[in-house]
Amino acid sequence: MRLTFALMLLGGGLAQTSVAPALRIGGVAPDIPLILTVLLGLRRGPEVGCLSGFAVGLLQDVAAGGFVGAQALTKALVGFAAGLASERLWVSSPMVQVPGLVFLTFAEGLTRYWLLQLFHFPASFGDVMVHVVLPQALYNGFLGAAAVLALTAVETWRESSPWR
Repeated sequence: MRLTFALMLLGGGLAQTSVAPALRIGGVAPDIPLILTVLLGLRRGPEVGCLSGFAVGLLQDVAAGGFVGAQALTKALVGFAAGLASERLWVSSPMVQVPGLVFLTFAEGLTRYWLLQLFHFPASFGDVMVHVVLPQALYNGFLGAAAVLALTAVETWRESSPWR
């Protein structure tokens, strides 16, 4: 089970560097590791969400260079929040998972912006929200909806499979 999570997180990090630039629309790329973090947090709880968010965030920080730890911290917080939401909400419904993903993507971008402002990041709040955070939240929502649909189809197939 742990090996599966590790391979999934490594695959998400690799997908972010190789597939996400190809999926870029209008200069906005999806955050595939964040999608994985939220879905893992919703399905497995706050501990798994927090640890997976920290791991993929740290991989993104190291791969991108610059301020190491910003994405690790924000993705860990988002994974933990997703896990806490899974204890309080009926998260098996896609009608909860996808809006939750959009909201948590927005919250992660906002938190990362404020964290970088502590280190005098030279961008205005309005520009970052309009050109980066909001489009990425919507894009993650669309990709997350496709991922939730695929996961639901796989789970249904596994339950009805005669080889269980």
